[in-house]
Amino acid sequence: MRIRLHGTHHETAATIVALAHVLDIHRMSRPYLDRPPSTWHRIYIDATPRRDTRP
Repeated sequence: MRIRLHGTHHETAATIVALAHVLDIHRMSRPYLDRPPSTWHRIYIDATPRRDTRP
């Protein structure tokens, strides 16, 4: 699946860390900055759900 994150640098970084616990992240784009005066940017992630490893 392809996921688009849109927010501040700190928000997207924290979200990537959280998503990595439940998804296998295969590819991540560079940050694309919004037009000024916005301080947000976009990052695109290609990922798949992790296999359930519980017994």
